[in-house]
Order: sequence, then C-alpha cells, then structure tokens
Amino acid sequence: MIPKKYTSFKEIDQDLKILKLQQEIERENMKLSFNTAKSSLYPTNLLGGVGGVLQKLIMSLVARKVMKKFH
Repeated sequence: MIPKKYTSFKEIDQDLKILKLQQEIERENMKLSFNTAKSSLYPTNLLGGVGGVLQKLIMSLVARKVMKKFH
C-alpha cells in the first residue's frame, strides 16, 4: 500500500476521525455478534432445535403403535 501524503494537519485529523469511527463500528459489530452467539447458546434455544426432531420421532412412534392396533 502506498502511504498517503498529507498536506495539512486538517487532513490528518479528518483521517484519524474516520479511522476512529470505523474502529467504533467494528467494536459494536463484534459486540452484536458476541451477544447473538451467546443468546443462541441458551439451553432453551438449543432444545428448540432438538425439540422439533424429538416431536417428530415421538409422533412417528405413536402413529406406528396406533397402526399396529388396527392391523
């Protein structure tokens, strides 16, 4: 990368402000990602995905038993 040549302190200050804002945005994005990951690891959320599979399994077992009684 070619280093930028500044002609005034105003340009330097402007670039520093931009870099600081970009850093704050990245920090907030990391916080958001962390909180999203943390909330997805709550036991209720983990069991939510497993619950659907368990529900289908139980329903199929019940359906098989009912079908056996009619045959």
